[in-house]
Amino acid sequence: MTGVAKAFDPGTVLLAKHAQHVVLVHFPIALFITGEALDWAGRWTRRAALAEAAYYNLLIAAVSTLPVIATGLLAWRFQLEGQRVKGILLLHLALGGTSSAMIWVVWWVHFRVRRQAAPVPGYLRMVEVAAIVAVGLTGHLGGFLSGVNGG
Repeated sequence: MTGVAKAFDPGTVLLAKHAQHVVLVHFPIALFITGEALDWAGRWTRRAALAEAAYYNLLIAAVSTLPVIATGLLAWRFQLEGQRVKGILLLHLALGGTSSAMIWVVWWVHFRVRRQAAPVPGYLRMVEVAAIVAVGLTGHLGGFLSGVNGG
């Protein structure tokens, strides 16, 4: 099979040992950062429509972390052949779990604020910034593992 034909072969695309994680990881990253931008813009302009869009972006970002974690573990198992978790892989795994947990926490706080019609807690902005930093560092380390960042 030629290189072009192989690139469009469904078996190659769907059964690649690590491709699903590399593709899926972009969804929670983009949704979370977009959700945060919309939330901050909504608070700054006091536009409820922006806050509503932010909430749903954060919800979908949180839910989409689940298949990303699953495919990341599968990539470690199959692509990296279950090698000992150390170095960049260990940092990526730890930050990935932290990022996912923080995305869920941010969504949960937004959920509680909406449900109880309560004011936004003062600590939320710090948690959101920390979550954005964690997501960015996780992605950066993932780039090294995939070879994109020269690893």
